[in-house]
Amino acid sequence: MVSIFSAHPALRRLANLLLLTGVLAACVHTPAPVVQAQLSMLLPADAILVGEQHDASEHQRLQLALVEALTGRNQLAALVLEMADYGAGTAALARNAAPEQVQDALRWNAAGWPWERYAPSIMAAVRQGVPVLGANLPRDAMRQAMADPGLDTHLPPAALASQREAIRLGHCDLLPTERLMPMVRVQLARDASMAKTIVEALAPGKTVLLIAGGGHVLRDRGVPTYLPAGLRVRTVLAVAGLPTADDALASDLVWPTPALAPVDYCAGLARRVKG
Repeated sequence: MVSIFSAHPALRRLANLLLLTGVLAACVHTPAPVVQAQLSMLLPADAILVGEQHDASEHQRLQLALVEALTGRNQLAALVLEMADYGAGTAALARNAAPEQVQDALRWNAAGWPWERYAPSIMAAVRQGVPVLGANLPRDAMRQAMADPGLDTHLPPAALASQREAIRLGHCDLLPTERLMPMVRVQLARDASMAKTIVEALAPGKTVLLIAGGGHVLRDRGVPTYLPAGLRVRTVLAVAGLPTADDALASDLVWPTPALAPVDYCAGLARRVKG
C-alpha cells in the first residue's frame, strides 16, 4: 500500500484518497481490516485528530473502530472530545462505570450532542481504563474569547481569511458582518482548548485520539496550529460523499463514507435567527 508520508505528501494523500474511495465504495460499514491498515499508516503518532460530520453515523462507527484498534494495541492514551467541555473527564471512574455515571463525569449536554451517537466510542474507552476528556471551550469563556483581539494574530492572514469565510458559510451568510470576527475568535479559542487538552493527555509510546468536527482538524487553521512543533500529529478527515482535492490537501488521510440525504441546514438556522 502506498505511504501517505512519502517524498510528495500532497500527491500521496491524493493517491491514498482515490485508493480508499475505491475500497469503501461498495461498503456500508467500514471493514476492520481497512481500519487496521490505515491506522498502521498513521502510526507512530503522538496524536490522531479525527474530523467528523456530526450527523454522519458512519463517522461515529469509524471512531469506534479506531478506539477499538488503538486499545487493542494498548496504545490509546486518552480519548479527547469536542463534545464535552475542558475540565470534564472520566479518569476517576471505574471501568465498569454505568453510562449515566460517564455522562455525569463528562457533564454531557444531550441537547447539543445526542449521547447515543458517541456512547459506543466513549464506553469502549472507559471499559479499557482509558480516560475520556472534554476539550471544548466552556460556554462561560466564549464571551471573553469574542472580545480578545489577540486571537486575530494566531493564524497567517490567508488562513485567517479562510477561517472567516468558513464561519460565514457555516452560518449560511446570516451573521451580520460585525459578528464574524467574534465568531472566528470563538472557533480559534475552541481549537486552542482542544490542543491544550491533547498536550495534557500525552503519554510516552501512546496516542491521544481527538474526535471533533471536521473544521477543527484542518492543518492550516485548526487544532494542529496550536500543537507544539515536533509533535507527531496525524489528521483524519471523514467526509460524507465525494471528497475533494482540497480535503486531501488539508489532512493526512481522507476517509470517505456514503453520502447523506440532502438537508437544508440553512432553513433551520434562518428560522432560529428570525425567532
